[in-house]
Amino acid sequence: MNFPAELQYAKSHEWVKKLDDSTVLVGITDYAQKELGDLVFINLPVEGDEVSMGEPLCDVESVKAVSDVMSPVTGRVAEVNEELLDAPQKLNEAPYEAWIAKIEGVSDCEELLDAQAYQEFIQQG
Repeated sequence: MNFPAELQYAKSHEWVKKLDDSTVLVGITDYAQKELGDLVFINLPVEGDEVSMGEPLCDVESVKAVSDVMSPVTGRVAEVNEELLDAPQKLNEAPYEAWIAKIEGVSDCEELLDAQAYQEFIQQG
């Protein structure tokens, strides 16, 4: 599995890429996409929506089930990756390139892990 060192990780299996002091990109980890299986649909958040740390950001549907993607931060949805509406499989193919949402005005975030700590967290299972 792949865990890029420049990203931070939530224990709920989302990644966070800091763009500046109050703006981040959020997506799902390689581990999450493997556990979910082949994704066939994503219900994206709406631009302008307020999101709260630990609450659902959006949901994804795989051949197995529908699962919530949790928000690792509190803020406002500035942009969504609309490419995923037509091609949700990009989350499986390139989980660290296929971001889900850009969150602005980040005021709170989970205790995020670095790549090594996240890998150790998964191995503890």
